[in-house]
Amino acid sequence: MAVPLAAVLALVMLGARPASAQQASSGDERPWARGVPPDQQKKALELFRAGNTLLKESVFVKAAEKYREALALWDHPAIHYNLALALLNLDQPLEVHEHLVAALKYGVAPLDTEKMEHARTYKALVEKQLAQVEITCEETGATVSLDGKVLFTAPGRYEGLVRPGAHTFVAAKEGQAPTNLSRTLPAGEKTTLALKLYTAEDLTRYQRRWAAWRPWAVVGAGAAVALAGGALHMQAKGSYEDFDTRIAECGGCVPTPDVTDMRTRGDSQQQLAFGAYAVGGAAVVTGAILLYINRPQAYRISVDEADSPQGVSITPVVSGREGGLLATFRF
Repeated sequence: MAVPLAAVLALVMLGARPASAQQASSGDERPWARGVPPDQQKKALELFRAGNTLLKESVFVKAAEKYREALALWDHPAIHYNLALALLNLDQPLEVHEHLVAALKYGVAPLDTEKMEHARTYKALVEKQLAQVEITCEETGATVSLDGKVLFTAPGRYEGLVRPGAHTFVAAKEGQAPTNLSRTLPAGEKTTLALKLYTAEDLTRYQRRWAAWRPWAVVGAGAAVALAGGALHMQAKGSYEDFDTRIAECGGCVPTPDVTDMRTRGDSQQQLAFGAYAVGGAAVVTGAILLYINRPQAYRISVDEADSPQGVSITPVVSGREGGLLATFRF
């Protein structure tokens, strides 16, 4: 559970004590003093003392300015520690964390045990207020940025802390569509992103209005009706031939009812055949039109959709005394 920033500030106001000038001026034999001339150390200490006075008077902005000036002259852990105290009161958690890490770099020697423990405590509390992010990209030559700030040129990796909330991650390379992701990062949690670059083809999908088989089913049904019409036409032809044969056999006599039925049957079969031709032909034409309308249409998908696996995932669900399976479909 994230600790409210107000709680951090309360701890600072109650328990924090700035590092003293004596701690900031620990001897030249110490690693944080190597390469810093005495006159430069002296100027840094003067700025450090001025910052301490302002910090005790709760003039945090001015105190931070003095500490930054001091650090420009001498990169001392005690100055980092006091600057972190000032920034804690200015809602600058990222910079606070940066300076607390620097303050702890050499352990207890440049501070003291109490302040080192304070620094560790504040560092842990601030980290709970921030979101941790790890970004990787393997696309050679791609520029990876976070909220408009370039992090690295791929292949590479970045890991760091950011304020919680909405952030934009971009991987861009000339000749390819940029990958632009928006994520809301929760405080106190780590988010891992593997950025990929996609070509226009990678982000193109195709879809139809209906299932591909439906227009073909209409064409097939029309063809079947037309074939049935052909069969009826052949039957009508046979009925007419039987009628003509019987009339020829009797020498052009008046046909009997059974002979007349042959011609009537032929007329009905022929009418049904013509109707089948009309219906079947219309169905075939309609099916052909539907085939044209149902041709694949290209559309673009987002990077998130490209990263989402297609298929079905099955997740067991247990609640109280009941259980089951949750199926998630992605197409």
